[in-house]
Amino acid sequence: MTSLQTSLNDVVVAGQRAVSIDAAVLAKITDLAGDLAVNLTIALFILAATVVASKWAARLTRRMLSRLSAFRHDTTVLSFVVQVVRVVVYAIGFIAILQRLGVQTTSIIAVLGAASLAVGLALQGTLSNVAAGVLLLVLRPYKVGDVIDVGGVAGSVQRLDLFTTQMSNANNHKIVVPNSKVLGDVILNLSGQKTRRVEINFTVGYGEDLNAARGVLAAVAESHEKVLPDPAPWTGVTGLLDSAVQITLHAWVNSEDWWQTQADLMQGGKEAIDAAGIEIPFPHQVAVPYGDEDVMPVVTVRTVEQKQAQRGDEVPADEGEG
Repeated sequence: MTSLQTSLNDVVVAGQRAVSIDAAVLAKITDLAGDLAVNLTIALFILAATVVASKWAARLTRRMLSRLSAFRHDTTVLSFVVQVVRVVVYAIGFIAILQRLGVQTTSIIAVLGAASLAVGLALQGTLSNVAAGVLLLVLRPYKVGDVIDVGGVAGSVQRLDLFTTQMSNANNHKIVVPNSKVLGDVILNLSGQKTRRVEINFTVGYGEDLNAARGVLAAVAESHEKVLPDPAPWTGVTGLLDSAVQITLHAWVNSEDWWQTQADLMQGGKEAIDAAGIEIPFPHQVAVPYGDEDVMPVVTVRTVEQKQAQRGDEVPADEGEG
């Protein structure tokens, strides 16, 4: 009876001990859940504050730089610096969130430091774009609004980011070029100068008065309102072709007037040459047949597109024979 009572007492004591342990574990879990809920709430608050702070810092930076005369009219530097400030604010907010969630940021920094070589190799393309973006900002080969040609792709610069340069061509196509490619290629800034030269090639017959033809073309350029008087328009014989003499017209205009003025001078020059009775010849070819057949002249008729291409237009042309 005594042993049975002792066993019952041991069972009761063990049960009480188990209940107390379960209660302690439950209390501990409850505390951890409460702390996690609080930390998550604060982390979400920090995230929201980071988003608001990044926008506020970006506006403040833009406003402060706009007051400086060196950056007031330079949207390239403004957008680049504003983006850097926004990234820095987000990085600070991310570190604060990790610390609030109990993550040891010092350990993360140590791990990143140890793995810096691997990360650098993995992100060498991205990092090179960032470095190229900084160099483009310092060297300033172009700015927002300039028309540039990079690797045969031409367009107006819309934005210079940390990683890419965004352009828009004449057809309003969005063109995105990595900064490393821009910096490593030839950059042709078509609007980097205030003035630009129009060059158009005309052809006249060998029997025509070349001085008269040059005078007609020079008069057309001098009468155009967009052509600058200094340097004065120039004309000269620049080629002796198979069936024509090439006369080149040079005229200087403001960069923003180049395209339309070139079209006007091309049309005006053609009409003025026709009005003066000066021949613009077609190219000729002579076909020599085999055998005893007579020599038969063959005239190659040039299409409108070919004439435009010879005079400086970029429209491709296909030759036709008749």
